[in-house]
Amino acid sequence: MADRSLRGMRLGAQSLQSEEGVSFSPRVNHSYRCGTCGRDTVMTFSAEAEAPEAWECKHCGHEASLIVDSKPVVIDHSEDKIARTHWDMLLERRTIEELEELLEERLVALRARRGTQKVSV
Repeated sequence: MADRSLRGMRLGAQSLQSEEGVSFSPRVNHSYRCGTCGRDTVMTFSAEAEAPEAWECKHCGHEASLIVDSKPVVIDHSEDKIARTHWDMLLERRTIEELEELLEERLVALRARRGTQKVSV
């Protein structure tokens, strides 16, 4: 009997649940203004959640600042960790003079292996 009640039904395409008796949590909208393109992005958060100071702009992808009292919040980036490159880490271990000396040693070894080493007389 159960087979007949589902015959012709698109399983998974439609929900059999109704929204009757469902209470949604309170929501609040926060606006963010992009400093690059100048557009506003409106995001919906739970009323209990604290809105972040920055959000990615949905138009250009740059950082947008939270707008409070029609003014963007100033975000302090002084404590942000700056990414170090391989070059920065190398310069912590060696000086430019040491690197030039190592480069010259490697070039001499490569030229000798290729047989193109110039012999100084």
